Amino acid sequence: MPKLYFFHDPMCSWCWGYRPTSDELFSKLPPGIEKVDVLGGLAPDSDQPMPAEMRDFLSSTWRRIEGMLGTEFNHDFWTECEPRRSTYPACRAVLAAGRQDHYNEMVDAVQRAYYLRAMNPSDTSTLEQLAAELDLDGKQFAADLASTELNDELMEQVQFAATSPIRGFPSLVFGDGDTLVPVKQDYLSAQATLEHLETLQKTG
Repeated sequence: MPKLYFFHDPMCSWCWGYRPTSDELFSKLPPGIEKVDVLGGLAPDSDQPMPAEMRDFLSSTWRRIEGMLGTEFNHDFWTECEPRRSTYPACRAVLAAGRQDHYNEMVDAVQRAYYLRAMNPSDTSTLEQLAAELDLDGKQFAADLASTELNDELMEQVQFAATSPIRGFPSLVFGDGDTLVPVKQDYLSAQATLEHLETLQKTG
């Protein structure tokens, strides 16, 4: 079956901006196309505070997305938290929640914690709190979050993203057999993507 690969990271601000459109897109996928989520992993594990220039860049990016797409952000994050450039923990949390059938719910929880609740998803304590709020098995979640097996799974997805025809996150790629084709994206409308997918289906 042809696949639509969705390359994303729960701490990618453009992915948060794309949420209304991507939610619509995935609810209207043409029959015969399977959606496959791929965690690209924006930034590896780090205990170091985020450099000032990166803080300035990301905080200005939030305001840019806010202005372009109307996306809501809680800018208190930058004064109330100690940001780190580290998204792998949140990616592993999504995979761990997925093992309890709550993949999408954890993506949503991480995004809302980061962008609306001024919480830091780079911190294990935040991720465990979100798991509790989702009524996950806490012991199982913590064990999976720290497991080598789950980290290997993330690294496989990161590697797949690195070798795929994408330029960043979020990205969409149509896969049919060994062929991978970038898919058109419009942050404000799902229509262009749906039309491109229908064309790819017919020609693939």
